[in-house]
Amino acid sequence: AGENPLTAPRLAAEGHVMSERFFEAIATGKIPPPECAKTLGLDIIGYDLDAHTVELAFDGKPEFANPIGIVQGGFLSAMLDDTMGLASATAMNVGEFAPTLGLNVQFHRPAKIGKLTGKGRITMRGKEIFHLAAELFQDGKLVATATATAMFRKISS
Repeated sequence: AGENPLTAPRLAAEGHVMSERFFEAIATGKIPPPECAKTLGLDIIGYDLDAHTVELAFDGKPEFANPIGIVQGGFLSAMLDDTMGLASATAMNVGEFAPTLGLNVQFHRPAKIGKLTGKGRITMRGKEIFHLAAELFQDGKLVATATATAMFRKISS
């Protein structure tokens, strides 16, 4: 297995300011997106660091289709999880992380192959726990919604 590129000593050695917002480091390309985000075609459309909200674009690729030609729910769930993960990153600094503890997804309509938009936010942040919510849209219509709980952690070396 490869070395974790997000360990605190490695980030500091690469010149990252540890008090820099984690989301800003991702949005500006200082920290590369994870391979799972690249697979989903994640692109940042907009964000508000004070409101802890994000808007993202995803690619519903043909290889994500189930046998009847719609995007399989697991890929939609991953898009929602990434949306909420980046929303949590708006409240963290470089060297901090919030792994998902629980994810609840509801599907509202099928997603066709094509572009999808995710909107996510922090709904509550405690000392160690985040509550998050996200919606996924296609052509302006709601496709799926999710809520999640995540735990705040410092990335260890």
